[in-house]
Amino acid sequence: MLYVMAFVQGLIVFSIATFFGLIFARKVGFGLPVLEGEHKLESLKEIVTPSILWGLFSGVLITLCAIPFGARSLELMAAELAVPVWARFFSLFYGGIAEEVLLRLFVMSLLVWILMKTKVPKNTSIWVAIMLSAVLFGLGHLPITSALTTITADIVARAVLLNGIGAIVFSLLYWKKGLESAMIAHFSADIVLRFIAPLVATLLLSF
Repeated sequence: MLYVMAFVQGLIVFSIATFFGLIFARKVGFGLPVLEGEHKLESLKEIVTPSILWGLFSGVLITLCAIPFGARSLELMAAELAVPVWARFFSLFYGGIAEEVLLRLFVMSLLVWILMKTKVPKNTSIWVAIMLSAVLFGLGHLPITSALTTITADIVARAVLLNGIGAIVFSLLYWKKGLESAMIAHFSADIVLRFIAPLVATLLLSF
């Protein structure tokens, strides 16, 4: 019953975020060229390769930026190996779809709409929304991190910085190429972070 209730609750939140996110996205000029465009296949072909490359790049950059935070940071990355492969695989879809709908389609579009309503120039509004949603994205990962370690100032800084890197890349893709591009990039980045980075962290800790 608890699982059913959690599923229903998540479905309701996701549906509301999608509904209003689409409204705000259209008002500020953001798009979904594959899902809503007339030439879906052509639009998909156009964004797939650059989106994957940007996603892989952000995953590698996040991994490299985690190293200066020390051994504890590497241990947090290596802890991914304790998660079953099937669970890590399905988490790719959660990150690529659910998080992008919530953070990009809904939160970022809403922030841009609010800022533009207060007469802030569109480009400025978008950049402010990108940075604010990046911070929210980083802070949103702290509850999971708290299950693995004590939350300290450096752990908070790590979460905001590392997740913020990905959030900025995904937000720029959402702005320039559409939500589907951000989803593909997020999915690709998580392949690095869920499967490759834990192996790298484990190897570094062994030295």
